[in-house]
Amino acid sequence: MKKLLFFFTAGIFLTIQACNSQPEGKTAKMNKSSGTVKNPQVEAVISPNQGSGEAAVTAPIHITKVDFLKEVMDYEKNSTEWIYKGSLPCLIDFYADWCAPCRQTAPILDELARDYSGKIVIYKVDVQKEKELASVFGIQSIPAFLFCPMTGNPSMSAGIAGSRDETKKMFIQQIENFLLKENDGTVVL
Repeated sequence: MKKLLFFFTAGIFLTIQACNSQPEGKTAKMNKSSGTVKNPQVEAVISPNQGSGEAAVTAPIHITKVDFLKEVMDYEKNSTEWIYKGSLPCLIDFYADWCAPCRQTAPILDELARDYSGKIVIYKVDVQKEKELASVFGIQSIPAFLFCPMTGNPSMSAGIAGSRDETKKMFIQQIENFLLKENDGTVVL
């Protein structure tokens, strides 16, 4: 029985180690002429936002702690009050590559990034690499999602719905009814 437990534990450990390893040499590269960022996990296309003169991001953006502190909220300088730093509301996906529901959510978030380009920004935080961010937000299970409106406090949710369509509807409802609504109930266009 002890041998069985030992081999089972060793197998689990090796599986986790294999899932966490990454091939060397995978880095993000930017093609400045086309505005395309090539990353091993995502290709983000930055295109001119119609009429605003700003760039619109049409794919989720992978961020680190440094990016988070600069683009979303600097919890090191202000740990008692939520002060959102972004110019658009955002949805932050806390995920891991080994997580099956996270992989199921990824194409949905890609679609939503295109559909809501110029209205919201979708960020992705790899909890295996950004353990401090996961800890700060108390991420216990993944996928977890932080919805950050322009004003007011953010809202956290975890998990996905039973089907792809239900999951997409869940995101659309949160985006439309929480991220794109002002405090007085009007919809932000």
